[in-house]
Amino acid sequence: MTSANGLGDLMRDPDEAAARVDAWAQGLAQKAERYRAAQARTEEIRLTSANTDGSVRVTVRADGSVTDLGLSGRARTMPLDELSAQILGTMRRAQAGIASQVAQVMTEEVGDEDPQTRSLLVDNLRSRFPDPDAEDEDEDEDEATGETGQTPGEQQPPARPADDDEENNPW
Repeated sequence: MTSANGLGDLMRDPDEAAARVDAWAQGLAQKAERYRAAQARTEEIRLTSANTDGSVRVTVRADGSVTDLGLSGRARTMPLDELSAQILGTMRRAQAGIASQVAQVMTEEVGDEDPQTRSLLVDNLRSRFPDPDAEDEDEDEDEATGETGQTPGEQQPPARPADDDEENNPW
């Protein structure tokens, strides 16, 4: 026995079956367009972070790749190991904002339609680009107990979206 909306009814009314298939295909096409729009907006994301004295500025894309590195004259006076650490720390702070920016784009373009996919994507980005300041806090706690020999990192301003006029390279 088939239900009122079951396969048996579709086989009895080919026009109804065609209409349902067309509606299903239209829904898939609309969903694909929303994902294309989300991808296009995500490819435009640029996040910039600077260290506390402004001697290092790094801009990254949503895939984490560096699109710009700026060094001021102050950077020339830094020991190379300190400069390297400042560049990497500043890059990681910029990257730490990627997950929230992508989550915002997904919410605006896809909405609540596919929460599992959005969650997997954002969680993956968070694991790839963790907040280095949160890690520094963990290290600071370890240092207070004498468990590491590292010195605490400088407090850095959070990553901010870069100006919209920057190049739009796909990732």
